[in-house]
Amino acid sequence: MDEDAYWNREVETMDRGDLDALVDERVRYTVRYADEHSPFYRKWFAAHRIDPASVTCHEDLLELPVIGGGTIREHQPPATPDFEFLSVDWKDVFTIHETSGTSGVPKSFFLTWEDWLRYAEKYSRAFAMEGISQGDRVVVCASYGMNVGANTMTLAAHAMGVTVIPTGKCTFPVRVIRTYRPTAIVGSVFKLLRLARRLSDEGIAPEESGVSRLIVGGESFAEEARTYLEEVWNCPVYNTYGSTEGTMCGECRVKAGLHCPEDLVHVDLYDPAMERFVRDGEKGRLVLTTLLPVGEKAGTLLINYDTEDNSRVLTRDRCACGRTHMKIEPPWRDAETIVVHGCAINRVDIERAVFQPENMKSITGEYEAFLYGDGDETTLRVSMECIDPATADQAAIKRSFFNALFHERPEISEIHEEGQLSVIFNFTPPGGLELAAIRGRPKRLVDRR
Repeated sequence: MDEDAYWNREVETMDRGDLDALVDERVRYTVRYADEHSPFYRKWFAAHRIDPASVTCHEDLLELPVIGGGTIREHQPPATPDFEFLSVDWKDVFTIHETSGTSGVPKSFFLTWEDWLRYAEKYSRAFAMEGISQGDRVVVCASYGMNVGANTMTLAAHAMGVTVIPTGKCTFPVRVIRTYRPTAIVGSVFKLLRLARRLSDEGIAPEESGVSRLIVGGESFAEEARTYLEEVWNCPVYNTYGSTEGTMCGECRVKAGLHCPEDLVHVDLYDPAMERFVRDGEKGRLVLTTLLPVGEKAGTLLINYDTEDNSRVLTRDRCACGRTHMKIEPPWRDAETIVVHGCAINRVDIERAVFQPENMKSITGEYEAFLYGDGDETTLRVSMECIDPATADQAAIKRSFFNALFHERPEISEIHEEGQLSVIFNFTPPGGLELAAIRGRPKRLVDRR
């Protein structure tokens, strides 16, 4: 079987001019569809004196206002009697989904069967980029509840002739590995590291389990964490970025950025103040617009939606894999960023410093960080789980942490040298972190000031 057989080659390798023309056609149709079918957008266009017919290409989106998650919540129950982003009749709604609700009331999304097929198309492209093909057996360790990802991922696998083992989480029995010999696993970095430890404890070397690739999604992570995960499993680890809102970007085997499905979702990047658009290569807030193929329906569509994630366009040139769709840097979340004396610190900054290669002989990779203090001085307490705290060279781990953090983020070094930020360390045995007692996906960087 040709491992590239599941490319949508016609679309994914389009010349830039043809791709832009397709995007513009879908922008026009999407805006017209929103005006005709979405109660929210009909009022939104009128309130902002926007003539939908004047939006003829993707550049015109730059002139439109930006909405966010709060906008959706303000136009659905309990804030309003009806779901004003619902853009089809109820008879056309196939499924209802919600976001996690970690930042407030869960946002509601309505999917038609056509939406499902488009979401599955995005995932099938990502799977194909990562070398998944007919005959593979994929363990999906993502929730099968109201989260859209695992469900549409499974539909993608069906279309590709791939077998899904829908465990829903990485705490599945080890016998699943022994019995079904999966060739790939979808999960988060830390869940996959914990699974590797469980396998080792039961006498199965992860690198000899038959798993030939890991697909990580659901959270941003440091490149150093990926490198360590690849070492533990002795197989490639691929990054994905997806959301209920419909982004779903995948990393090809070049592993130098995530390809955006430009024909199905349009991405722009704004400066942090949301006042201007940044140029390719500059970091900015990721703003997306749903793109509907002409004649199709959407249960919920979004125009100029602020994802509250940050990224940058790496390239729009043809990739070595042959794809022409632009590549973006793996996004990092605003919700995981804390400002300390004017300096923004993201969870990934901490994670990068933890996962230094020289540290990984003594620590498991599990960590948590808390900020304490008042307006004048802030203390960052970093706790790391050790294989054995008594034998770990804690001084060397601290030096490695500081070297990595300050090298990548010299502005953090400055506030540390000025005494505005102090850092203390705590080394615990396995299971000794606070997050070990918390169900779900706890925050690893928490502001307790």
